[in-house]
Amino acid sequence: MSADPATAALRAPVDISQDSRVARAPTPPSEHRAAARWQDWLFENLTRFFALLVLALLLGILAALGYAAIPAIDKFGFGFFATNVWNPVTSQFGALAPIYGTLVTSAIALAIGVPVSFGIAIFLTEMCPAVLKRPLGTAVELLAAIPSIIYGMWGLFVFAPIFGDYIQPLLSKTLGNVWIIAPLFKGAPNGIGMLSAGIILAVMVIPFISSVMRDVFEIVPPVLKESAYGIGCTTWEVVWNVVLPYTKVGVIGGIMLGLGRALGETMAVTFVIGNAYRISASLFEPGNSIASALANEFNEASDPVHRASLIALGLVLFVLTTIVLALSRLLIAQLAKGEGKKT
Repeated sequence: MSADPATAALRAPVDISQDSRVARAPTPPSEHRAAARWQDWLFENLTRFFALLVLALLLGILAALGYAAIPAIDKFGFGFFATNVWNPVTSQFGALAPIYGTLVTSAIALAIGVPVSFGIAIFLTEMCPAVLKRPLGTAVELLAAIPSIIYGMWGLFVFAPIFGDYIQPLLSKTLGNVWIIAPLFKGAPNGIGMLSAGIILAVMVIPFISSVMRDVFEIVPPVLKESAYGIGCTTWEVVWNVVLPYTKVGVIGGIMLGLGRALGETMAVTFVIGNAYRISASLFEPGNSIASALANEFNEASDPVHRASLIALGLVLFVLTTIVLALSRLLIAQLAKGEGKKT
């Protein structure tokens, strides 16, 4: 029996030889391949140059600060970093008071800013009505665009009088009688001091931390949260057991970003910290920070030892910031390593 012509055509072998009409991708000419290799080489070395340039700038800044601080280190030794004396008249300088003020105000800023930022981010991502999410989010981001000197002027002329007249007396009557923390809330309620500077810094770092937290909270897969809600979890349980474990690396990064802003802030702190070289247990007392000391005295530092001491303060601030960034990277790496072991 003869086969059907259509069936015979389907069973016929397909010609895949060189004479076939099957479409083939054209082979690029040799000059095109050479140009592509040259472009790859140029792009690779150009990006490497930019990366090394950033590293060279950092090393150059560190070397310049270290060299300019040599007169102060030669005169006072490493005791410069542990001495609470700052007297330009007698040319006696010590960095302990500005270091103490920088660390204390930054700690206050984080203690206030992190919980508030966490609450803002959770509200915007989990509980905020859709009609309010965009306006509130935009308002928080706009706070980050306000210049620091505006925060300082607002702190000095608006916040400090209200804080000194109403808030500080209340804190003295309540927390000033608590056994362990009572020394922190003693002193004259004049509105300026370490606590005021820390609160102003908290207002300044909240937009940065909350924006980062909101962005990382939004990348949590909806199926994870919906599954948790489906088995009866509350909003707090979903946030604590699902959202935070999933985004903890990003949350820590946002906190470190806020800490870096708090450590290096200058003008806002200068307006409200009091600019006094002293170390006191009371947060109501005036103090000083490294950045405010540089802003106040660098233009008037005609004595070489005075100028070198201020540059040594800048070196300390540079090292502190580097240590904070290094510790944050180490912590993030450890968290990522732990997540890798779990998977």
